[in-house]
Amino acid sequence: MSSEAQALLRLSGVRKHFGGLVVLNDVGFSVAPGEIVGLVGPNGSGKTTAINVISGLFRADAGLVSFAGQDINRLPMFRRAQLGINRSFQVPKVFRDMTVRENIEVAAHCGSKRNTDVDAILDDLDLAALAEKPAGSLTVNQQKLLDLGRALATGPKLLLVDEIGAGLNPAELNGIAALLQNLAARGIALIVVEHLLDFLNRITARVIVLGAGRMLFEGSLDAASRDPEVVAAFFGS
Repeated sequence: MSSEAQALLRLSGVRKHFGGLVVLNDVGFSVAPGEIVGLVGPNGSGKTTAINVISGLFRADAGLVSFAGQDINRLPMFRRAQLGINRSFQVPKVFRDMTVRENIEVAAHCGSKRNTDVDAILDDLDLAALAEKPAGSLTVNQQKLLDLGRALATGPKLLLVDEIGAGLNPAELNGIAALLQNLAARGIALIVVEHLLDFLNRITARVIVLGAGRMLFEGSLDAASRDPEVVAAFFGS
């Protein structure tokens, strides 16, 4: 785990339930600036709920969620974006009737960054040639990139990336891996939710494995693959 002195994000004892269903139970970990952390687990393990709690879409029912030393659990999503937390979605949520450029320009007004270099973001995402196209005309994979670009336009210190690799071909995965590593090199912390473990293994040395809302493991993917509790969660006893 990242040392507390270095932690940008810290969760401790986080719990979330919907009615009688507990979806996160005593979850705690930290992430340092410029670090990529993978968040993995079988379907229904609580990965997306954890992302939703960090981003502010949901509020934790118990425990601490702190960012840059500030308790943020009661802050709404837009305030967290202004502090430097943003996310992409598994299903892209672009403004379909706006151009690619306009999507990024609108997002730039919602974050902490000023004088956003829209052209640099378009270049990073290989979307410059499509800048004046309606976002709704893009492929799903291009919309995923645009969704990520809108998050980048807000000037995040922490970026939450939800299943960006799904459906991408090997060349596209190579491009995304290089992009995420480049963002981390700029000092942006990333939590990457992903089912493609080979892809995840290329970009991070640390993963957190959730199972039925609990933290089962924290460490390398290689070590996780040999952990009996992790194996049981994915494949059954």
